[in-house]
Amino acid sequence: MAVLSSAAAAARLPEHVVRRVVGVVVGVLIRVVPALVAVLLWQWAAAAEQSPYFPTPFDIAVRVRELWFSAPLADGVLTDRFLRDAGPSLLRALGGWALGGAAGVLLGLVAGQWKRAAGYIDPPVDFLRSLPKPAIVPVFLLVFGAGDLMRVGLIAFGCTWPVLLNTLQGVRTVEPVQRETARAFHIPVRVQLVRIIIPATLPKIAAGLRITLSLSLILMVLSEWLLADSGLGNFLITAQRTFDILDMWAAIVLLGLVGYLLNLLFVAAEKRLLRWHRHLSARG
Repeated sequence: MAVLSSAAAAARLPEHVVRRVVGVVVGVLIRVVPALVAVLLWQWAAAAEQSPYFPTPFDIAVRVRELWFSAPLADGVLTDRFLRDAGPSLLRALGGWALGGAAGVLLGLVAGQWKRAAGYIDPPVDFLRSLPKPAIVPVFLLVFGAGDLMRVGLIAFGCTWPVLLNTLQGVRTVEPVQRETARAFHIPVRVQLVRIIIPATLPKIAAGLRITLSLSLILMVLSEWLLADSGLGNFLITAQRTFDILDMWAAIVLLGLVGYLLNLLFVAAEKRLLRWHRHLSARG
């Protein structure tokens, strides 16, 4: 009877609700099934080959759990080693990402709003952003030493340019009618920035920040390969140097999981913060 009543209730659901539920299920399957198939193929190939350099996904997952997620549930599952390895790395990556993002937004707003400022900013920006980031590492080591200041500075340096370029493009694509109206009514520049320029540029800024979020993890690993005594980058390079292949793969998988989770959190926050912009665009 309970099954029949639930089936009857489902039959009474509005059509748009049923379509939405089906769409969510199909979307999840489209995302999960290819990844699951790839993992199963990897498991089969690695088990058949028995290569010491390519452990199976099952073995890697077990090692990831042993290293970082084997604490009692009452303690939050995360082990002390997770806090020692991933904690410093996340602080460095997010700190450098935030500093680089702030610098990129500030310089992009200035260069986009004032043409004279753009004449001074564009040449050094074009030069600095074209430099390979590993080539800057010796300079940061000489200037800041081998501490966290060097690592955060390197991450911030690398994250500045994509955010700057996206912000600059966003400012320069603001509707000319809005600019001319603001000038006609003698609206102060500060008010124009707060009420017109920055709101119109937010989607571009968010896109640049999302790109640099993954870049910050790359630069974090690169910076921790050099004279570091903590962090996932240090754990990864130590495992590689000592030929601890399983630990090396475990670190790679954890880095991927951290990057994926950070991206999910950022996308969720972006959708919530820019909901007004999507509604405004839909009405327009």
